[in-house]
Amino acid sequence: MFKKLLVLFLFFQCAIGYAETIKTDVVVIGGGASGVAAAIQSARSNLKTILIEHGPWLGGSMTSGAFCILENNRNLPTGLYAEFRQRINNYYKLRLGYDTTLNAVLRFEPSAGASVLKKWTDTVKNLTVKLNTPFVGIKKDGTGWEVSITANGHTDIIKARSVVDATELGDVATKAGAIFNTGFDSRKDTGEELATTNPTNQIQDLSWLAVLKDYGKAADKTIPKPEGYSTGKYACLKKAEVKKLLAASQLINDKYLINIEGCGGNQYSVTSNDLLPENRADTYKQARLQTLGLIYYLQTELGYKNLGLSEEFGTTDHLPLIPYIRENKRAYGLVRMVIGDVYTPYDRGSKLYRTSIGIADAVPGQHYITPGVPKINYPPFPAYSIPLGAVVVKDQDNLFVTEKALSVTHLVNGSMTDPAVQMTLGQGVGAAAGWCAFYKKTTKELDVRKIQDEILIYGGSLMPFSDIPKKDSDYRAIQQVGASGLLTGYQKPNGNRAEVLFMPDTVVYTADIKPLMNDMYARAFLWFNKTQPGEVFTVTNLLSYISEMSLTDPATLQKVMAAAWKPKYRFTKNFDPKRPVTRREFAVLANKYFNPFSREVDLSGKLIN
Repeated sequence: MFKKLLVLFLFFQCAIGYAETIKTDVVVIGGGASGVAAAIQSARSNLKTILIEHGPWLGGSMTSGAFCILENNRNLPTGLYAEFRQRINNYYKLRLGYDTTLNAVLRFEPSAGASVLKKWTDTVKNLTVKLNTPFVGIKKDGTGWEVSITANGHTDIIKARSVVDATELGDVATKAGAIFNTGFDSRKDTGEELATTNPTNQIQDLSWLAVLKDYGKAADKTIPKPEGYSTGKYACLKKAEVKKLLAASQLINDKYLINIEGCGGNQYSVTSNDLLPENRADTYKQARLQTLGLIYYLQTELGYKNLGLSEEFGTTDHLPLIPYIRENKRAYGLVRMVIGDVYTPYDRGSKLYRTSIGIADAVPGQHYITPGVPKINYPPFPAYSIPLGAVVVKDQDNLFVTEKALSVTHLVNGSMTDPAVQMTLGQGVGAAAGWCAFYKKTTKELDVRKIQDEILIYGGSLMPFSDIPKKDSDYRAIQQVGASGLLTGYQKPNGNRAEVLFMPDTVVYTADIKPLMNDMYARAFLWFNKTQPGEVFTVTNLLSYISEMSLTDPATLQKVMAAAWKPKYRFTKNFDPKRPVTRREFAVLANKYFNPFSREVDLSGKLIN
């Protein structure tokens, strides 16, 4: 008996020895575009960070899922997404004909994207990456969390103050007890005029993409006939201009991304129930067969037998490791972003744009092959800011969500799941998670301005002003004044999109700045009553206000400004106190002398007195 107890004791001691408890500041679960960006930003902010990815590659949808042609945010390439674009360009710089234009559509081979991300993360101090590491569970640990992972055949525990759920389907937040909604929201629920009358459980179709390689005219790369294959399912492709589809989806090294929408394509209709853990295996099997049938049809019926599946993924059927998932369920956050926050951000009671942690210019997708799904008639869709409160899970301290689980309505969600948008957003999420860990605070105490300042320090953006590029010497001042709301953007429709412009050379109107200046500064009301500026705000008005706020002698201030106008501030127009002040001049001097960005705001964007 004693020997048996001794054996059991030694067995448990060995098991305990294999298990490990790891302490860190931030843990990011999910190595997709948002997860990689969140982990890099957190680590660069000097927080010990661990990135957990269940698969062998980083990049999620854009590598493991092969969604590797990125059209969105190319006119707003900032921060870590701009750095990723540059790293891809460097990877292919010797490739003849590769388009390295600043705002070109980004195209890359999935395996190349994964390689670039791995090499990038390997160079980041404070960051540990664990590939092929499944997430098992999560539970509260005081104000932090305990995360369970499977590593080398046993379960390890990671203790962290902040957790970022960057999984494709919100699995971490689900296990943590977050509350979700899914499908089409009703107009009654959200107050959105574009919303449907009744809610539904329908979500956007997923697509199991494929990468084909041209092996030459003489090659025959025809795959075995897939299980359940039916020619009729793909017959409508005979009417499609397949050559044009292939030309538009061309990658590098004679490869093509197969992402055909609609009849006979890759799309596979799902609801959130189909994506539950217990249903995923069957859903994914059917989606893969849908795509394999498409490939077989292209090869046997349309004569493309020379196009064979790329072998870069290492899977048995040579399809990507994961599907491209456009939508699932959305967590309830500290705020919920609605479509009005995109179209009329400055006219709402809440001012969520003031709490921005990232920018986007993607048009919402509407990918449904099921007949009768409501079609939303979106007006030209503006570029917009993504609010901090939408990535923070309600009633769950220090738990952040990205990918498809953001706290937004269905109408907004379709524009946020593109990898280019997610990488931009991920940087902001990493800054927020890092802030909580660094200052030992919870998400109930988030300091919007300090988090935004960190994002700007590391090259990110808050406002989607497409006419103020990152290289502009006044970029930061304009970003900060824009985020304060003192000077707002102008929407300019362009097809199905709308640019947001700052228009730096136009004049400042008194009526535009007076209400907020009165709200921000106690002495502003007295100054406006005394000065009575005209319809257009002049250089004299601005200098008078600066003099009032800084208690500087007016004559001295004017003399200093005249001397510094072009040499220091690099303004292009001559110093003339009588002329209207431009928006650029106002932003730069306001940011320096009375700094509206320093006024704290809550998560709804309202000023904190």
